[in-house]
Amino acid sequence: MATSTTGSTLLLPLSRAVQLPIDQVNFVACQVFALLAAIWFRIYLHSSKTSPLIRHVIATLLGLYLALFCFGWYALHFIVQSGIAYYIMVVAGLENMHKFCFVFALGYLTLCQIARVYIFDYGQYSADFSGPMMIMTQKITSLAFEIRDGIFCKEEELTLSQRRLAVRRMPSLLEYLSYNCNFMGILAGPLCSYKDYIAFIEGRSYQLKQLEANGKEDPKHEQKEPCPNSTVIHKVIVCAVSLAFYMTATRILPVEYNIDEEFQEASSVLTRIIYLYLSLMAARPKYYFAWTLADAINNAAGFGFQGYDKNGEENWDLVSNLDIKQIEFSTSFKMFIDHWNIQTAVWLKRVCYERATYNATARTFLLSAVWHGVYPGYYLTFFTGSLMTLAARRIRNNVRHHFLHSSELMFVYDVITWIATQVAISYTVAPFVLLSVKPSLQFYR
Repeated sequence: MATSTTGSTLLLPLSRAVQLPIDQVNFVACQVFALLAAIWFRIYLHSSKTSPLIRHVIATLLGLYLALFCFGWYALHFIVQSGIAYYIMVVAGLENMHKFCFVFALGYLTLCQIARVYIFDYGQYSADFSGPMMIMTQKITSLAFEIRDGIFCKEEELTLSQRRLAVRRMPSLLEYLSYNCNFMGILAGPLCSYKDYIAFIEGRSYQLKQLEANGKEDPKHEQKEPCPNSTVIHKVIVCAVSLAFYMTATRILPVEYNIDEEFQEASSVLTRIIYLYLSLMAARPKYYFAWTLADAINNAAGFGFQGYDKNGEENWDLVSNLDIKQIEFSTSFKMFIDHWNIQTAVWLKRVCYERATYNATARTFLLSAVWHGVYPGYYLTFFTGSLMTLAARRIRNNVRHHFLHSSELMFVYDVITWIATQVAISYTVAPFVLLSVKPSLQFYR
């Protein structure tokens, strides 16, 4: 268990009591604090009572404090990366600004990941300062593309989503820092669009979502501001269950047992496949916990309102990062990817897939691997994932139509594709969890 950290050691006794690394304890404590701060922010610094300037300042200062508590002086990287990227945006011409920002942000992130992995902490995957920088890199690059789309590009050159997200003016330095470093998303994200964030700070997000959905304000809802309380409670419960399941299941079903030589020699192929699926299913709730808590923090602050569904129910999934039900019951590789780390998939689509002139799938998986980090296991996972995606697409196009003749056949197809998808996903992501070359190749052999 890691007891050293560049961040605060205030919670070291709690770390020893729960037998978890201090950096992970700091992360959870800061996210719980952020959840409480978000409630306070929504009630006492509501946009109807407070100016956008004050909301920007408080959100930024709280975010930088949480970063300092978790990572100590490493939090300076967040300011340096954001500051240099802003300078590039101001100085560089609009035509190439997005390219310079993209190369700088991704390059700076990669250098920090190399230093973190190969100099300080190889093979020890825990909460670290490069995690928030990954989200910041998404925000820096997304905003650079959105500003170029809004100021430089012609309307007819843009897709519908690019037109909606296009930013028509250069943000101020405070707005930029607030977007990148606000307390709601500095530690675990998720990514949100700059326009949505500014609309939230300025108190326009509810009306904006109604206009986007209906083309006009809905008289039924215009006098009533949505309340996220029930949604936040539901997501906090999901967090608690996910954390409890993860803490229990990973001790019973460690992923590393997949490469145990005695287990490999003594077990049948079917047993190894079943254990592989169960061990990786047990590892997923760690991400369910972190991403759902981050979503709850944003919702508690009043951010994340998506509009009303056809039944008039509030939808607070604007910045949601996953759909657990869709993940666990995915019947295709694409279905799993579309509901896992949703905002990262959206980022990859907007800055790479939609703009690539050739080999869009391969280039997108390569960007995803580089963004995730420099562990060799990541590259094995994303290389395998690109092949799996292409293979799954080909199989679906050639096979699925044979099962469309009856509901019984469709049920059989769904069962077969669910099993195949879960096995394929487990096989593909095992190196992502194992991280290093030797165990990953040992697993694949």
